[in-house]
Amino acid sequence: MMSASRYAYLGPEGTFTEAALRSMPEAATRELAPMVSVAAALDAVRSGAAAAALVPIENSVEGGVTATLDELATGEPLMIYREVLLPISFALLVRPGTALADIKTVTGHPVSQPQVRNWLAANLPDAVWESAASNGDGARLVQEGRYDAAFAGEFAASRYGLEPLVTDIHDAQNAMTRFVLAGRPARPAAWTGADKTSLVLWLGDDHPGALLELLQEFSARGVNLVRIESRPTGEGIGRYCFSVDCEGHITDRRVGSALMGLKRICPKVRFLGSYPRAGMSPEDMAPLRHGTSDEAFAEAAEWLARCQDGRA
Repeated sequence: MMSASRYAYLGPEGTFTEAALRSMPEAATRELAPMVSVAAALDAVRSGAAAAALVPIENSVEGGVTATLDELATGEPLMIYREVLLPISFALLVRPGTALADIKTVTGHPVSQPQVRNWLAANLPDAVWESAASNGDGARLVQEGRYDAAFAGEFAASRYGLEPLVTDIHDAQNAMTRFVLAGRPARPAAWTGADKTSLVLWLGDDHPGALLELLQEFSARGVNLVRIESRPTGEGIGRYCFSVDCEGHITDRRVGSALMGLKRICPKVRFLGSYPRAGMSPEDMAPLRHGTSDEAFAEAAEWLARCQDGRA
């Protein structure tokens, strides 16, 4: 039986994912269930053990979180209903009494390493990095004595009896991680006027211009792409699918028309949802290109109907 009151997330406690989840107002009325991996969090939704799962999908420094992209592209379909943006700044967490000179091994989530690489090279050039399943898990491993230090959120220190030896670590200013709340397929989130639509697209065959054909379905209708990434399908070298985010909602005629065009030329299209863009309002959106508004599509349809009826 599905637990409507439980939200899963990439755990354990003390991850940035938990911090992002707790920033959502509805989290205060939900049971928050940490999971050992992105796959486990999403599978909890598929099995009905959780109503939804919050997982990281994109980082402004490292790019897409491949575990999430691949899990959403395969298996029983899920849909995205909202996104959360969280500023990312790391603290170096250690057991009490540890000095910087004592640190020989460090750990953290693999996506964290590119965000602190320069700091590591300047301050701990001889320290050995080993990846953990999450930043919270890295803090737990330091607590257990398996590593000397972990890169995690400063908020994780108290949960694991650690101390923030150094805070506000980041190689890139204004680093952000984007998280998505995924649930079972249902009606998409309501249109807001500042929306995003996510898809996974598969090429029918590898030929010159194959990717261009996909992109033209968006371009011809004035639909702006905000992200496109290729991911291997596992069917052999050179076989890829494309994870895509575009501006607009599936109920916008330009977006719906683009999706129909893609469905005609792609052997497989997975609709991952239309949902509000975090931190954006309709006033923040760029003006639509001439001829791509819903009104323009309606006028064109009416003109075509008149032509078919001999009234043009």
